[in-house]
Amino acid sequence: MPKRERVMRMSVELPLWRALAGYRVLTMLYAIGLCATAYSHFVRPWVAVTYYAVLAVWTLATLPWVRNAASCTKRFLAADLAIALAGILLTRLADSHERIAGGGPTLPSIWTAGAVLAFAIKGGWRWAAVASTAVAAVNLVERGHPARDTVHNVILVWVASIAIGYVVEVARASEATLARALEIEAVTRERERLARDIHDGVLQVLAMVQRRGAVIGGEAAELGQLAGEQEVALRTLVSGGLVPVSRVSEDVSAGAFVRAVEEPDDEGPVDLRSLLARYAGARVTLAEPGAPVELPRPAARELAAAVGAALDNVHRHAGEQARAWILVEDEPDEVVVTVRDDGPGIPEGRLVQAEGEGRLGVAQSIRGRVRDLGGSAELVSVPGQGTEVELKVPKGAGRARGKKAGRR
Repeated sequence: MPKRERVMRMSVELPLWRALAGYRVLTMLYAIGLCATAYSHFVRPWVAVTYYAVLAVWTLATLPWVRNAASCTKRFLAADLAIALAGILLTRLADSHERIAGGGPTLPSIWTAGAVLAFAIKGGWRWAAVASTAVAAVNLVERGHPARDTVHNVILVWVASIAIGYVVEVARASEATLARALEIEAVTRERERLARDIHDGVLQVLAMVQRRGAVIGGEAAELGQLAGEQEVALRTLVSGGLVPVSRVSEDVSAGAFVRAVEEPDDEGPVDLRSLLARYAGARVTLAEPGAPVELPRPAARELAAAVGAALDNVHRHAGEQARAWILVEDEPDEVVVTVRDDGPGIPEGRLVQAEGEGRLGVAQSIRGRVRDLGGSAELVSVPGQGTEVELKVPKGAGRARGKKAGRR
């Protein structure tokens, strides 16, 4: 089955916009409730009633505009702030001077903070500073003098809005960094998978052509030399890697977009023994349990490919006459496969040297495959006494990997 590519959106802002929409509705109801309880104290109650009617219609009608940063336009923000500021100034016309001087609430009351918070979420702390400063100035005009409660409320709105705006900016930067990291991880995994496939196929063939060409001589030797040059170039390309292209959305309202490649789980679990049976032969002995050793199909294929890569190393480095043994153990929580040979062993430091030369047989074809499955690969080699590779894979490897991709 072909792989599927999913585009996932990450946005830390969406919960903030939903909370803002709820805040605007609740504070609108709160302001109307204040008006109802103090209706008899208003000098011109019709001014207050008219304003609250406009406020209610505006708040409910503009709910779609505070759904995300894209719909929350600059014109809407300006109009929203203008309604809040107008309500503060109309308090002097609707309410008595005594109530205003005594610290009575303005007509929009705490609804004004919603307009300022919209600036903070949309444009960050700088926009929040501009909006909260305008609210502070109009509040001072409405009071006529800087009373203690007025200064307290103004400073509270100013600090809270700037803090929220700063947090939004930091969250956007973190979101972009996370998207970049996930993109790099996805590309790295795909590169390692391709490197393993290339090592198991193309590089092995090129190395064989080079060796056979050198033995035959003549034109075959020239062909072998070209194959050797291509092998070196391909190893360099595979080990060098690719630079992934960031897929962070340019529109901050849409959040960050990450592409993930999913490998389908095919038809469910498969018996690992059937995949390892093809490796058994005159010089390869397979010891397996009597009962099926079931693993998710992708995990079983990768584990069998790692065993094949280990046997390829035996044939290449220990010689055609070397013997190998494959032992399969079905543990309660994991499957353990051990590949042992009677070859000359691996000299100390040879694996590090081979990886530096771009020879990724052990690093990618064996350890990389098992690591991607959430397992481990241990290699023990004693000069003159052969090499043993122990591969451990958890039984839920394929399913766990799929769930991890889904969380992204």
